Amino acid sequence: MNDLTMPGRIARLRATAYAKLTLSLEIRDRRPDGYHDLEGLVVSVSAPQDVVEVEAVPHPAGITLSLEGETEHVPTGSANLAMRAGEALMLRAGRSAAGVRMTLRKKIPAGAGLGGGSADAAGAMHAVRRMLELGIDDATLLEVGASMGSDVPFCLTGGAVWMRGRGEILEPVALPTGLPFLIAIPPFRLATSTVYAAWDDLGGPKARRRVPVRGPVGALQPELFNDLEAAAEAVDPRLTEFRSELERIVGVPAILAGSGSAYFVPVPEKVVERLESVAAKVRRAMKIPVASSRTVAQGVRLSAA
Repeated sequence: MNDLTMPGRIARLRATAYAKLTLSLEIRDRRPDGYHDLEGLVVSVSAPQDVVEVEAVPHPAGITLSLEGETEHVPTGSANLAMRAGEALMLRAGRSAAGVRMTLRKKIPAGAGLGGGSADAAGAMHAVRRMLELGIDDATLLEVGASMGSDVPFCLTGGAVWMRGRGEILEPVALPTGLPFLIAIPPFRLATSTVYAAWDDLGGPKARRRVPVRGPVGALQPELFNDLEAAAEAVDPRLTEFRSELERIVGVPAILAGSGSAYFVPVPEKVVERLESVAAKVRRAMKIPVASSRTVAQGVRLSAA
């Protein structure tokens, strides 16, 4: 028994929402609905992570939201995806008159390609469902999540998957937890919609760089790449210099995370024991946030607040 299954009503709950890391990304044609068909190998990683805390209150009805932490570019009020997702789930369950106080503590930066908004939505949905004991099964949870955004279904389940369609088709894959990655976050951000629009304008370029990888990831995908990299670097040319400097310091190729602006480095086995020291070296040299992160088995972890 764990916090997802234990019986009894809980008045206050904490959801740890893990970042999404896209290890490889192939973009296909633009769909009639405006989205793009894609295929990507995606994993949940331990850092950075956000925390969503929810508390049942007698009034007002609905969700009241407060933000803390790395809140730059994070929407407030009803524009916030966590708040919208929680309220959508309450409406679906016929419990929109319930009162929920929600606190969102941000460490996953907005506009970094790490799925922060979707992770927050998933955390909010899991926490609200559990706290209010909503009669919502997992299939309905995923259905409501998909209506919130393409990455939300993955963040609701997490782990390691092949992601297809516009992101709603998920095929779990066997990948160990604890695989190490270094994630470097530049001091500028990119909007996902802008990067996809640039990809269309450029004629749908395929990834110029393909990074060979071994081990468990290599057994699934021998080369890591991102078809959005050229578009992201066209939107903000500073990314090219950022990547070059990161690669110079760590000595191995870096790959764009999702639509950017973060880059990640698959950590070679010989460097694993020095992961923290390498991360510290990058922080000192580039004066940026750097996460030494590892794969985890789920997208959201619930615990008592």
